[in-house]
Amino acid sequence: MRNIIRSVLVIGGLLMLVLAAGYSQQWDWAVSTWLWADKPFSYIFVASMQAAIDAAMIWIGLAGELGILAAGALNLVVMMTGLAIYVYQSNNFTNHPTLHEYTIGCALFVIFNLLLFFWSRRIPIHDLRPTPRVVRASYVLFIIVLVVVGIALILQIKNVFPWDLNPDSSVVFGWMFLGDAFYFLYALLYPRWRYACAQLWSFLAYDLVLIGPFLGHFANVKPEQRMSLILYTAVLIYSGALAIYYLLINRETRAG
Repeated sequence: MRNIIRSVLVIGGLLMLVLAAGYSQQWDWAVSTWLWADKPFSYIFVASMQAAIDAAMIWIGLAGELGILAAGALNLVVMMTGLAIYVYQSNNFTNHPTLHEYTIGCALFVIFNLLLFFWSRRIPIHDLRPTPRVVRASYVLFIIVLVVVGIALILQIKNVFPWDLNPDSSVVFGWMFLGDAFYFLYALLYPRWRYACAQLWSFLAYDLVLIGPFLGHFANVKPEQRMSLILYTAVLIYSGALAIYYLLINRETRAG
């Protein structure tokens, strides 16, 4: 059973990367799965979040540390609960019948991930190396940023992102950020290196999708959104460097 789960994680993660590529390139079949028409950068952002989830799935499957699934499950419980509540409250079953189905889908996904959380958190990990202090300190910073930005997005405050957001997308992205805050919080509460790895792989995939479009956006960004772009890009560069160093360079923590 353990090997079957590992295989499902790896194969599922690889297949879902196709969806991330579809959103990134804004292929019709991919963007049609989004609930409303949106801006190109919003689709790229969705691609980055999808790639982050896929990277964690693949790494957990390869590493075989199934106890790490608890952090991702908690992330999705928070995220999808918020989405289900928001979509249900804004639901008009006559004009938007798909929202009804989406709400039910979100609720079922919450239940699945809640069960996955309680199941996986009981699985002990084998690698008991402590999380490096720099990584723990960085996670504290990331949690603060994710909560502050997530709440601002849910409140639909303008210019939080360096492009104009659809109001509905602003709320959805806000819940994504709050879910991510719990993702990093779990690794902070259980300071073992294996628990921190998944988040860094996720961040690396997220950064790789966004960094190119963000750097190119400096030529066209609105003046009132330039500071947001600068700060966001700085976070991408820092988190990417952190992930590369500890996952690929540092002798004590690098993969393999």
